[in-house]
Amino acid sequence: MTHAVLASARHLGPQVRARSAEIEALGTLPLDLVDAIRLTGAFRLCVPDDLGGPGVTVTESLKVFEEFAYHDGSVGWCVAIGSTTSVLASYLPDPHAADLFGDSGAIGGGFVVPRGRAVPVDGGLLVSGRWQWGSGVKHCTTIGGGCLVVGADGRPKPRPDGLSVPFVFMDPGDLELLDTWDVAGLAGTGSVDFEARDVYVPEGRWVQLDAMAPVRDNVWSRFSFYGLLASGVGAVAVGIARRSIDELVKLARAKKPQGSTRTLAERAATQAEVAKAEARLAAAWTLLVDAVDDTFGDALVGRSSTVDQRRHIRMAATHATQTAADVAALMFRTAGGAAVYRTSPIQRCLRDTAVAAQHAMVAPRTLETVGRMRLGLETETSTL
Repeated sequence: MTHAVLASARHLGPQVRARSAEIEALGTLPLDLVDAIRLTGAFRLCVPDDLGGPGVTVTESLKVFEEFAYHDGSVGWCVAIGSTTSVLASYLPDPHAADLFGDSGAIGGGFVVPRGRAVPVDGGLLVSGRWQWGSGVKHCTTIGGGCLVVGADGRPKPRPDGLSVPFVFMDPGDLELLDTWDVAGLAGTGSVDFEARDVYVPEGRWVQLDAMAPVRDNVWSRFSFYGLLASGVGAVAVGIARRSIDELVKLARAKKPQGSTRTLAERAATQAEVAKAEARLAAAWTLLVDAVDDTFGDALVGRSSTVDQRRHIRMAATHATQTAADVAALMFRTAGGAAVYRTSPIQRCLRDTAVAAQHAMVAPRTLETVGRMRLGLETETSTL
């Protein structure tokens, strides 16, 4: 049975696709489109049931990301970032969890790497810093930034309770958004820099994933946050690459290469490349879904992700993302000169998957980590 959110994504997909050029030109999602997606629940798929979450499985959430990304890569990306951020609702104490993620219109985002400085003050933290890669922050209702807790001299100094690297949640109105997002691909995600200057963050409105136990014990808090983030990126990349194959097929049926009496589809080389692309992408997607399903099954019966399960997820997510980028590049080459124009969705797929494949959670160097673990070498796994 198809979950209601996935059915809504499929219904909304053609409207999303029709606005792709507008999305890229704006450099962010149009607010009326954000509101339409918000109604589906797709921005908060990982909110737990007791806070009004939609009750999807991890695999269902990946299918939602993949579906939106098929129609527009930037939309799929923003949906994935919003939903993977929402898993942090299970780590936030009350009343912050409900305040930030309990509303059906809530959308979270931010950047987890500690680029900011947090000074302890009465009742909370005083935060300053500048972060990159703020995907979707122009439509977020809460924006997080990773910080180092520092002393009066600006040097790292954990609080007496051990708080040292919090991911703090700030109000959008307290931040300055800097128009830095002039990029090759995923241009419509609005992933601008954002800056805080002495922003007050009240006590407890933060998470510290490497040191804090989740406040809520549920399937989402038992699943690896970093594994979920990587899987979301992989799902988006697969959706974009699937679109690139379909666009190539449509083009090939009508296009006759210069000097040829046959269509592109009638050429043996094209036939082989399409089959190769379809097989590679399907295999990569199956590997990712299998890895996620295995871990989610344990989460359903109360077991948290093991290190080996997290390794498999990161390996599968990285493989899916890199394979998707390769497939989109292959479709671009197969299409020939018709794909070089900005009006061609095939070149858009090429650019979007190339940028997705640069994400730190799924970059090629991730394979060094999972390979090192498979070889039995001592490996840092805190962000796995």
